[in-house]
Order: sequence, then structure tokens, then C-alpha cells
Amino acid sequence: MTERFTSRTVLVTGAGSGIGRAVALAFAAEGASVVAAGRTARSLGETVSLIEKEGGTAAAITADVSRSADVRTLVDRAVERFGSLDVAVNNAGVFRGGAPVADLAEGDWRSLLDINVTGVLFCLQAEVARMRTQSTGGTIVNIAANLGAHRRVPGLAGYIASKAAVSALTRAAALDHIADGVRINAVSPGPCDTPMSLRPGESDIDRAARMKSVSPLGRVSSTDEVAAAVLYLASPDAASVVGGDLVIDGGAAA
Repeated sequence: MTERFTSRTVLVTGAGSGIGRAVALAFAAEGASVVAAGRTARSLGETVSLIEKEGGTAAAITADVSRSADVRTLVDRAVERFGSLDVAVNNAGVFRGGAPVADLAEGDWRSLLDINVTGVLFCLQAEVARMRTQSTGGTIVNIAANLGAHRRVPGLAGYIASKAAVSALTRAAALDHIADGVRINAVSPGPCDTPMSLRPGESDIDRAARMKSVSPLGRVSSTDEVAAAVLYLASPDAASVVGGDLVIDGGAAA
């Protein structure tokens, strides 16, 4: 494997499990110093342990992305620890409110907006504020979803609206800050091999059978496949990709 991110500091939110953990591991494998961020210290510690077991460098920092002060402190601590902030992956998010619009609970709606949208905004603000002071600038990848700007299904309006907002915010921020030397893009995964893609009471085997009939590819994406897309967008290989939104969903939104 190449070491595209040697001597780079990478911040990953929601790094305690799923896509976030896979992204953190992938960056570390390519030479980055990784800051694994999230709300649960134990799961973040597990991610760091996995990285260190393979000879990588990482640190865990707890933060709630829905609190702007937490996010500013997170960025400051990342820079204090490793000296710069070169890449940020805004992955932290929640899945709530499996109900039609008329029945969507106010608490679910507010949680979706607070974490999935406002959390990404706060991260962008703190990350760009640091990156635009660096002569090397930086790159940011937001994790949106195929449900949102790319695809809609009944009963998930709240989640869909929040992730569509992430896609739109990504494009707007990309235009606002490319002149500052900060390149911003998004990845929009579909169902992945994580618990979030399991329906209530569904097993991995049940999900595999369901995906054969609903996905053109016939399966869920692996978290490693999503991580590979994130690393591409964050790397010099994607130097002219600005405001992109790469869909990784086996053709469901095609």
C-alpha cells in the first residue's frame, strides 16, 4: 500500500465504529497520524488500539459535534497533539425518525438536524478556520448518504432531509473555501456492512437476502469500500475534485 498521508494529521469524527472506524484505520495504514473523535471514550479507545496494533499513530478525543465549543476544542487539541490539521472527515451522524412526515417526532427531527447538519457545519467552521492558516491548506470530506440528494424512499423524511442538507452544504462550502486552499467534497454511502443497515430484528443473513432483490449490485457495500472513496477524495489524486459528491451504493441511486 502507498503512504499517501505520511506526515499528515487526519481528524475523523464518529470514529468509534462502522464507517468512521474503517476510515480511521485506512488513513493510519497509509501513514497518517489519526485523531479519532466521538462521544464514547471506550469505542474510540478500541479504534486507537486497532491502529496502534498495526504500528500506526492515533489519539482519541471525545467531543459532541452538536456543540460548537466541543468542536473548536477538538480541533485545537488535534493540532496541539500532532502539529497540523491536514484532512478532516466529518462522519458523525445519527439515524432517527422512521416515520412519515406527518408522524415524525419533534425530538427525532431536532436530533437529526443538530447532529447530522449543524454538527457538520460546526466541524466545517472549526476545520476551515485552522486549515486556511496553513500554507498547505487542507482537505475535508463530509459523509452524506445516498438517501437525500440522490434518492428518496417513504418513511425516512427526516433522515433524508438532513443528509440532503449535508450534500448541499458541502457544495456551498467547497465554493466558499477553495480559494482559501481548503478542498471540500462528500461521500454518499448507501447500505453498508454496519448495524445501521439492519432492519429491526433482521440478521446479517436476512439483510444479504434482501439486498439481492433491492440492490443492483446485489449486496451492501463494505466499510472498506467507503473508506477507499474517502481516501481518494482526500488525496492528491483528487486535486481537481471540488464540491463533488461520490455515491457508493451499488447502483441504487443510479
